[in-house]
This record gives sequence, C-alpha cells and structure tokens, in this order.
Amino acid sequence: MFSKKLLKWYKKYGRHDLPWQKNPTPYRVWISEIMLQQTQVVTVIPYYERFMQRFPSIKALSAANEDDVLSHWSGLGYYARARNIYKTAKILHEKYHGRFPTTVDKICTLPGIGKSTAGAIISFALQKKAVILDGNVKRVLARYFAIEKPINKTQTMDEMWMLAEKLTPEKNAHQYNQAIMDLGATVCTRTKPRCTDCPFLSDCRAYQNNQPTFYPIKIAKKTRPVKKIRMLIIQNNQQELLLLKRPSKGIWGGLWSFPECDLHDNYAIFQHKNITFALKYIDELEKITHQLTHFTLEIFPMILKVHSRAALKFDTKELIWYKLSEKLPGGVAAPVAKLFGMLV
Repeated sequence: MFSKKLLKWYKKYGRHDLPWQKNPTPYRVWISEIMLQQTQVVTVIPYYERFMQRFPSIKALSAANEDDVLSHWSGLGYYARARNIYKTAKILHEKYHGRFPTTVDKICTLPGIGKSTAGAIISFALQKKAVILDGNVKRVLARYFAIEKPINKTQTMDEMWMLAEKLTPEKNAHQYNQAIMDLGATVCTRTKPRCTDCPFLSDCRAYQNNQPTFYPIKIAKKTRPVKKIRMLIIQNNQQELLLLKRPSKGIWGGLWSFPECDLHDNYAIFQHKNITFALKYIDELEKITHQLTHFTLEIFPMILKVHSRAALKFDTKELIWYKLSEKLPGGVAAPVAKLFGMLV
C-alpha cells in the first residue's frame, strides 16, 4: 500500500528530467549521488554537467590528475568526496576493467561509497532491487512512523534499514527509490514541509500528532568550537600571489590556498621547507567566517609583500606564484575563492 501510493504520486509530481536520469549508467549515477551528499540538487546540476563534459567516463576520470578533478569540484565543498571519486576511478579502471561491481557489498568496498550510495547505483543504473536510506528517506520514514528514537544512533539506523528493506518493492524498486527521495526533497522538507501536498496526509503519524518538524529526532550535537587563523596574501613585485598546495589529508586536502598561520605567530617571516623570506605588512581584509563539519573557522586575511626587490623563484610543486588573470592550478576552497573576489 505504501509503495503503490508513493508511486502514484511520483508518476504525477516526481522529478523525471534530472541530468543523471538520462542514460543512467553506474558511472553517471555514482557521480550524481556523491555530489548530492550534503548538497542541494539546484547547486549540483551545473557542477554535474561540467564534470561530465570534462570526465565523460571512468577511463577519462582515472587518466586525469587530482588537481584537475579538484578544480571541477571547487565550490562544492566536502572535498574528501572528490578525492575519493578520483581514487575509486583508479581502482575501477585498474581492477575492474572500467566497470562497476554488480553487488552492493562489493561496491561498498570502494572509497567513499556507503550502503545507500551503492544501493542507488544498483537501483537506478541496473534497475535491480536495492535499498536506499539517504537523508530524505530517513526524514520521510521518521515522520510517517513517528520514530521516537534518535536516528543518529546505531540501533535506530539498523531498525530503519530493516524498515526501508521491507517497504522497498521487488518490482519497480528504482522508481520507488526515486519517488521517496523526491518526496523528501520537495514535499517532506526539513523545515517547512508541505504536508497538505503529501500522498500520506491521512497516514502520517507525525502529521496526525500535529508535529511533523519534531521528527526526525537527533541527539543534540555539541557546540562547534571556533578556530582562528591568519591567511597570508603574499604579493611580489609582479603583483603575483603566493599559493600553497595543502596536504592531501585534512581540511581542504589537495586544494590550493594562501599560506596560513596562528594569530599569534610571526607573520613577517615566511617559511616552507627550505624556503624562507621576509614580508612587509600592507593591509588587512575583513574577517571571513566559514562553517566546517566539526568547527567554525574564523579567517583573518592579511596582505603582505615580499621584502626583496627581486622576484622570488623556487622549484616546487607545492608553491607557486599566481596571477589573478590566469587559470587556477587546481581546486580552491570557498573562502579562498571569496578572497580572490575581494582582491580583483
């Protein structure tokens, strides 16, 4: 009954023309699912289309370099997703002859792919029964059944997987999965659900209790700590800016950024490995506040100039002089892109 009512709604009101719904190969579905994690459809569409144009296949993606991949991800955030996509493409090309495995368990062994994403690949690309439990699905089920337990507890998640398995039909599972995700994304939304447009208006326990936004229940997160750093916008006499490639692990891994230091560190001397030079203070820019998963980052940008009259040269892949009129060498995080805009 649940699936029939949902599929009837989907046929009339669901989304049928998203870019990844056209020619839904495992590769195309995979890229869309990873991009859609923590990111809205309207934001993803232009990124997805540019990404597919540049990397139309697993082979093309595996042959690229990481900087190119990150540059096409620049602005989407959660950059570990892009690094995992690149790693997975390499594995698929070398180990699986450029094809995806055909079971959820095997797909889950690939970097950055969980059970729900693997289920989406099997369901949408191969049109086989597989279960999906993304954020939209969790919200629909939590409200429909008025689940009183916090959904970010392991026991509750296990129970929700069993519930999702039970509700997913054997036939037309791919349409059912798209339908329940669409319902969560367009009707059963997080803050302002359109309950009167929902096909489950008469069945939803959360609506009957007059408290739809009370669900899903989550364990309260701790207050995010605040980290303060100084970003050093270092210029030379040619009006070029010093960019540093960040380590592959950690915040903004593999992206290009301005050098940074603690607020109490000496900013008059720049040091990186065997490179050292003196800096002269020029100006400061407005503070930038950036929310990350586990903490709030406060960035205090400072413009500095190389003390030496000569243009400093160095032979390193981690450090470059960059002109704002040039193409970026790779991906940059949102605060760095914002600083570029302030400098133009």
